Parts: sequence; structure tokens; C-alpha cells
Amino acid sequence: MSITKERKRELIEQFRIHENDTGSVEVQIAILTERINRLIEHFEKHKHDTNSKRGLLSLVGRRRKLLKYLARTNPESYKNLIAKLGLRK
Repeated sequence: MSITKERKRELIEQFRIHENDTGSVEVQIAILTERINRLIEHFEKHKHDTNSKRGLLSLVGRRRKLLKYLARTNPESYKNLIAKLGLRK
């Protein structure tokens, strides 16, 4: 359910804005999306894991807030990020 250091580093490299960027909104959304996708895979095997479902809902809510903020402050970056991550079909 958690992501490896290597995968997190890859996501930071792919979505960062400048060289030292590790915590911009785009990077945070990409990392949250990766964690959400891993939890969804976990639920395919473990349907009754209610504690993890609560955590999933928390992650989805946090990502939704960040996406809302990004759409409000930088619509162009929001559209690019949505396309890269495959959200909002």
C-alpha cells in the first residue's frame, strides 16, 4: 500500500516544476494518486479491510482538495496534470 523510495523518486522527477522541487502541488497529487491506485489493487484481494478503506477515503479527500486548489490557482497546470495521471475521464 505504501510506495517504495525509488517509485517516489521517479514521481518527483517526473512531476517536479524545478530542480529542487519535492513538495509542489503537482508532486503531492502524483504521489497521492500512486498511493490510491495501490490501495485499490489491495482491495481487489481484501474486500473487507475496512480500516484501509477509511485511509483510502482520507487520501481521496486530500487529493480532491489539492486538485481543487490547483484548478483555481493554475488551470493550465491542472489540465496537464489531469491528462498525465489519467484522471477525470
